[in-house]
Amino acid sequence: MDNMPKLLIIAGIVLIVIGAVWAFGGKWLQFGRLPGDIVVEKENFKFYFPIVTCIVISVVASIVMYLFRLFK
Repeated sequence: MDNMPKLLIIAGIVLIVIGAVWAFGGKWLQFGRLPGDIVVEKENFKFYFPIVTCIVISVVASIVMYLFRLFK
């Protein structure tokens, strides 16, 4: 039970850092509009599927989870 407060603090810090990067770095990092994301635009219809963005998020999350297991 002693690890839960540490885990929550680390998760909170990670979320704050991600939020700050998203808020302030959004102009320079076009995350969500990467090459390979599918966009279909018609007259009254717009379909957007960020496939490459999903892959990048999955790879980063997998690396972070691996590091958590490695240093546990």
